[in-house]
Amino acid sequence: MEAEKQYTISVLTEDRAGLLNHLTVILNRRKINIDSLNVSTTEVAGISRFTIVITTTRDSADNCCKQFRKLIEVLGAFVYEENEIYYQEIALYKVPTSVFLNGNKIETLVRNNGARILVIEEDHIIIEKTGHIADTHDLYKKLEPLGLLEFVRSGRVAISKSKRKTEAYIKELEETKSNLLSIKDY
Repeated sequence: MEAEKQYTISVLTEDRAGLLNHLTVILNRRKINIDSLNVSTTEVAGISRFTIVITTTRDSADNCCKQFRKLIEVLGAFVYEENEIYYQEIALYKVPTSVFLNGNKIETLVRNNGARILVIEEDHIIIEKTGHIADTHDLYKKLEPLGLLEFVRSGRVAISKSKRKTEAYIKELEETKSNLLSIKDY
């Protein structure tokens, strides 16, 4: 039996309302939970990119992409393993300002973890950390005993290592009138 692991699916779509529901229905039918979700504009006007992280088998991830491609608004859907993309997440941590009154231990902790102080308010400080989930979780574990008030982490933002340009892909799609182009073509 094929082992499950984490995959990142990149879905290029027309910028239309309601598409997220269609994508999640496809995943729900297969009982696949979304580990992370991010939606953003692309360098091509009117085109959005959904970055969906799921834990499943390769066959299941490929099948989801095939179903995504059948949706009218979807221009392309691609499955990536972690070594095929560059990715980051951002985390924000709210800690009480009082932890900074106990010397420079917290400032050293922030600096040594590649984080930065984003906002200083009278009763709390917001710390920002960008990295992989292990990095942001590590800082979480270090801040928790100091009175962490709130924590939030974004979805994965990813870009492929392929030489493919989104604009060239969209142009070829328009010429072929098909959304079945392979990422291997780029």
